[in-house]
Amino acid sequence: MHITKSKPNVADSLAVISTVALASFIIALLYFARDILIPLALAALLTFLLAPLVAQLERWIGRIVAVLTVATMIFATTGMLAWVLTRQLIDLAAKLPDYQENIVTRLRAIRLPEGPTFSAFSKTDGEIKKELPGGAGPDAAPAATQNKNDPEAVEVALPAPPVPPVNTAPIEDTLQASPIELFESMISPLLGPLGTSALVLLLVIFMLLQREDMRNRLIRLVGQDLISVTTHAMDDAGQRVSRYLLMQLVVNVSYGMAVAIGLYFIGVPNAVLWGGFAAVLRFIPYVGPWIGATIPIVLSLAVSASWPTPLLTIGLFVTLELLSNNVVEPWLYGSSTGVSSIALIVAAVVWTWLWGPVGLVLSTPLTVCLVVMGLHVPRLAFLSVLLSDEEALTPAEDCYYQLLTPSTRDEVEFVNAYLKINSCTALYDSVFIPVITAAEIDARQDALSQAQLLEVEQSMRDIIQDLALRPLPVSTLAADQPIPDAVAPVCRICCLPARAFRDELAGAMLAHLLQQPGCEASSTSGQLAAEELLSLLEKAAADVVCISVVEPSTVIHARYLCLKVRAQFPRLKIMIGLWSATEGTAEAAKRLRDSGADEVAFSLAEAVKQITQLVAAPAA
Repeated sequence: MHITKSKPNVADSLAVISTVALASFIIALLYFARDILIPLALAALLTFLLAPLVAQLERWIGRIVAVLTVATMIFATTGMLAWVLTRQLIDLAAKLPDYQENIVTRLRAIRLPEGPTFSAFSKTDGEIKKELPGGAGPDAAPAATQNKNDPEAVEVALPAPPVPPVNTAPIEDTLQASPIELFESMISPLLGPLGTSALVLLLVIFMLLQREDMRNRLIRLVGQDLISVTTHAMDDAGQRVSRYLLMQLVVNVSYGMAVAIGLYFIGVPNAVLWGGFAAVLRFIPYVGPWIGATIPIVLSLAVSASWPTPLLTIGLFVTLELLSNNVVEPWLYGSSTGVSSIALIVAAVVWTWLWGPVGLVLSTPLTVCLVVMGLHVPRLAFLSVLLSDEEALTPAEDCYYQLLTPSTRDEVEFVNAYLKINSCTALYDSVFIPVITAAEIDARQDALSQAQLLEVEQSMRDIIQDLALRPLPVSTLAADQPIPDAVAPVCRICCLPARAFRDELAGAMLAHLLQQPGCEASSTSGQLAAEELLSLLEKAAADVVCISVVEPSTVIHARYLCLKVRAQFPRLKIMIGLWSATEGTAEAAKRLRDSGADEVAFSLAEAVKQITQLVAAPAA
């Protein structure tokens, strides 16, 4: 069958072009306006983190006092930590000369393998050792190689090569500079970070004071017609980002305390300093923890003449990282971010390219905001598909894909994996029925060839027959309402397809669910005419008949067969299953009951319960 391809619509093409242009403009704006956007992003991040604390305090002391109190606490905490770390740095600088001997000893203990491959490294290593204190100078000759009988060497004095003049202008300029100029040269590199920090803190204070006003302006900017969507999206983003930042703060502070305590007992000096650095650097994803571990490990090599101290230091960091990444973070974070792991890595690369190290720190919160926008704004749904940790395909879509591409993975493996955590009824209702419907609709729209449709339906039939051979773990029919002893074992249920093979497949699923002790359930072929179905129904002497309807079969086909059955079997109990109906269910059920149906079900699980009631009810 030839598959027709529609020509691209001009409006769709223009929409794609406008989307690409808008995305390019946003990326360029983020890159070139980073000096303005980075302080705003940092301030918003701190506002998300501090807003819950301010909201708790303002209940007792008012908003202004609460914000000022929180700002004072930030100043005091930052100042105290800076003072402690500065004292630790001064103490470390005073102790560094004492570690020189251990460093020299370890460098002299390095032995590189012999051979041409390592000759260059060995030569460099030997030259470095000569330059170390106590080593032979580069011009010294080994005494052991000189023989007493050798003639005395005559030293020939050669003229010394001219020494190039040393440019001492920068040093002279520095010495001749005034104290004010020296102060400016020392303080100027710090003005940029200090100014940015002050701006961020000022923005945080005003954002905390004007939280509701900023929210209302954002809602007005997005559009008054989307108040509910915008409010839900902002609440969702605020909760996710706040929870993530709070949990990250708890994890990092706990990690830094564990590092400090561990290094103290191991014997690494200035353990508080390295614990603080580890806690701060851990806010930088992926690379921060190992940067914070490098200096303590190197210092442990310098302060100890043996190997246990460095090995214990390395083991401490490796153990803490394993516990944090595999136990603590999954337990505390949970689903607070909603971002997939691969999306976090890609986002870290992109934001680092745009904003540098600050972008790496902000990558996760910013990506969370993008995911929330994709969840609540239809035009940005692609962001949720690309970045969120939700399954890209539903179980039904995944099963349909497996049936269309059997070479990628056996569909039986998919079914077995699904049944490990779901019931067989859920497999039929939530997976198989949507797959059958999707295949039929695709075939009618020429998106699926007839051969492919037959292959999918045959694969479905094979799977259903295989499942029918397995005993159900729980009695499906008698789970809620057992069949009375007076009825068993003469309960016979026959499933009739309304029109096509798809209806037959759904009937086979229902028959499998109804195959219980004391109940005989069977399904008939979808290729039989109505008169042939009635003849089989008469031979089966069924107590209940279920007419199976799967889209694109319609209610008209079910009504036609129901009228035929009711005319020939007036006392027979009839149930009609509209398995894939999505619209007009109440009206369709009324029309079918007027045609003679006793019950109408819209899922296999509902049908099982209704058939239980029909079987248990006395005949009219």
